[in-house]
Amino acid sequence: MTVRLGDVAPDFTAPTTQGEISFHEWLGDSWGVLFSHPKDFTPVCTTELGYVAKIKPEFDKRNVKVIGLSVDPVDSHVKWEEDIAETQGTPVNFPMIGDPDRKVADLYDMIHPNANDTLTVRSVFVIGADKKVKLTLTYPASTGRNFEEILRVIDSLQLTANYKVATPANWEDGDDVIIGAAVTDDEAKQLFPQGWTTVKPYLRVLPQPNK
Repeated sequence: MTVRLGDVAPDFTAPTTQGEISFHEWLGDSWGVLFSHPKDFTPVCTTELGYVAKIKPEFDKRNVKVIGLSVDPVDSHVKWEEDIAETQGTPVNFPMIGDPDRKVADLYDMIHPNANDTLTVRSVFVIGADKKVKLTLTYPASTGRNFEEILRVIDSLQLTANYKVATPANWEDGDDVIIGAAVTDDEAKQLFPQGWTTVKPYLRVLPQPNK
């Protein structure tokens, strides 16, 4: 199954290191980040899980729940978490899905046979409070993810969900934004009475509206 932007994130029930969850119910009114790992007790994954644990308050303040997954069982995750706490200096403070039957991995197309027919790739799914997929990223097993970039994208997604704006290249929270292409000048006057700078008719720049 291929999960595309705008699709409702597939729901599932699965065991985790924090008990069994029903995914949509677990998300509730929050946003979510579901990210997969090729295998327990591997070096890159160990650094990733430790880093996400360290920055979990950043996800919390954005109303985002994070949850990991690999095709190993929960008891393996629990043992691995001891190593993560020891080597990364932070205990894992979010659930990890045990998926030995690859049910969730198959639902989210996390197994790429031409890369490896048994291990999940490093997939990331950002899911909105409406349960729809807002972002997908796929990394090879050898490359650790940049979670600062994932936070940056969540800032953009949450901003553009509430205002008819888009964010330019390398945008970070607090930077100027762009009025959405579908917004006419007349509509923009109602939406953004503070005004904007017209660089080109299709490129209208203004300060971030919620700052």
